[in-house]
Amino acid sequence: MASRSSTITLYSRADCVHSHRVRLIMAEKGVAGYEVVALRDDEESEDLLQLNPYNTVPTLVDRELVVYDPRIIIEYVDERYPHPPLMPVDPVLRAQYRLAIYRMEMDLYPLCDELESTPAVARKARGRMTELLTTLAAEFSPRTYIGEEFSLVDCTLAPVLWRLNHYGVELPKHQHERLHSYARRLFARPAFERSLSPIEAQMGTAGAP
Repeated sequence: MASRSSTITLYSRADCVHSHRVRLIMAEKGVAGYEVVALRDDEESEDLLQLNPYNTVPTLVDRELVVYDPRIIIEYVDERYPHPPLMPVDPVLRAQYRLAIYRMEMDLYPLCDELESTPAVARKARGRMTELLTTLAAEFSPRTYIGEEFSLVDCTLAPVLWRLNHYGVELPKHQHERLHSYARRLFARPAFERSLSPIEAQMGTAGAP
């Protein structure tokens, strides 16, 4: 895919699962030349605070537009760069995909923060993550991706799956072979490798799920 020049600035953190998702979608869209302002976990940015009253990442700036909700960002990027499309045209399917994304954001993404917390909190979060992904694996479609085509749903789940080994979440392969195969397909996509920050690249050194 030909690279596309961009006037976009993305405020991001190197280990933030939400930021990773946005970088993955930018890579899938072939957006090149956008600026990434990488903030440390303990770093405050006056520029970001002026742009975003919540001072959160990811925050995307495209000329005069400032977007700071991750779900709004990913849909904006999908529509701003329409090829390849990462959401279906059919309104029923779009609603189903949005619900799937919402559930991942509500159920899986908060656990990523808890897995970085105290040992007791992390232990409980590992159990809950295993439970949720076991349920997902039981319902998993035999298709190549979650939907008919690669989509924002896959881009939302991929950063979570990539972090499992780093967080010590073990999914036995004999019980979750479809999920393991699916994860390998996601991680093999060229855009996924391009989306990784150096810190995130190290998260996968223990081996993919």
